[in-house]
Amino acid sequence: LPICVRIHLPGFEYPWGIIEIEYYFPDGIQSDKHPNPGQRYQGTIRRAYLPDNAEGNEVLKLLRKAFDRKLIFTVGESRTTGVKNVVTWNDIHHKTNTHGGPAGFGYPDPDYLKRVKEELRAKGIE
Repeated sequence: LPICVRIHLPGFEYPWGIIEIEYYFPDGIQSDKHPNPGQRYQGTIRRAYLPDNAEGNEVLKLLRKAFDRKLIFTVGESRTTGVKNVVTWNDIHHKTNTHGGPAGFGYPDPDYLKRVKEELRAKGIE
């Protein structure tokens, strides 16, 4: 029989598991809403993690709204690599690691859910 293991985020142990969000953007051509219309941009795959509890699911719904309004990503210059014409984050912080704390973009980070809701509210997402 298969064994099911429920993984947990530091700071959000039992009984909560993890919500994994995967964003996928293929390579494409920039539109007139991007910094270099007509030029190619490099796509990306990004993963982010939330605790599978009431507040994590609330944040998930808010992130979905922000994504639908095209607020989570933009095309521009990567802050980490300096490469231009790539899909990059647009100032709504995500936890891209399950561990490592705030410095490693992971958990535990007891104030993260509160902070991301404030970031979303500042962009009109409630």
